[in-house]
Amino acid sequence: MTVYNRGIILAGGLGTRLKPVTKIISKQLLPVFDMPMIYYSIATLLKLKIRKINLISDPINILKYKSLLGDGSNFNIKIQYTVQKKPGGIAQAITLSKKFIKNQNCVLILGDNIFIGGNFDEVIKKASKDIISSIFVKKVEKPNKYGVLKFAKDKVSKIIEKPKKFISKFAVTGLYFFSKDVSNLVKKIKPSKRGELEITDLNNEFLQQSKMKIRFLDEKVSWFDAGTYDNLFKASQKIYNLSGAQRRNLSDLKYLSKKI
Repeated sequence: MTVYNRGIILAGGLGTRLKPVTKIISKQLLPVFDMPMIYYSIATLLKLKIRKINLISDPINILKYKSLLGDGSNFNIKIQYTVQKKPGGIAQAITLSKKFIKNQNCVLILGDNIFIGGNFDEVIKKASKDIISSIFVKKVEKPNKYGVLKFAKDKVSKIIEKPKKFISKFAVTGLYFFSKDVSNLVKKIKPSKRGELEITDLNNEFLQQSKMKIRFLDEKVSWFDAGTYDNLFKASQKIYNLSGAQRRNLSDLKYLSKKI
């Protein structure tokens, strides 16, 4: 039985890497092959049997999400919406969701992260039964674009955000399982130089207190940060080559909703 019953989807941001298209629409509403990008994040939460979802976006695009998804009843779930007036960092999703979390465990996923195949479903389902927080890590070729694991004597000592020098190839993906003390720990982090609450700082708070597990995704997992044109194309191409059954398990919300 899962110990996580609340999901948060962060679908804000300026989408600068996908301009000029994102001048008129949120990137998470763009199609990835035959489905809106946001469907893939919702599908991940449905696989975890999460029925309550808080979707966070900017004041303009949140109306488009409401038009697309409604209250979630078509998918046997409940969706509420929270406005993020301006980008304030991924960890701000926790502060904006304080009333929604209600001192419960929660899963936070970025609306532009897509996971396909390998041991992904197995790993997240295992994590959902563990009360301790979890982050999901993938070996990548260009880790300097992400939060990266730093090791000391074969143990993770810290996460470094977009390191200028090589540290390791293990990058933290945009999926986070947080125990109920996340609302207290997020209060300990301060805005970064760019004025945002960084998710790396929050994850490091958990690591320092030995309250977080590192869960590794195998090489067969395809992970896409679909916030660039290259990755948007590659993700669409990957999904195009899947079988009908595989696609259904990846983004068919009505099919997945019958299983929760």
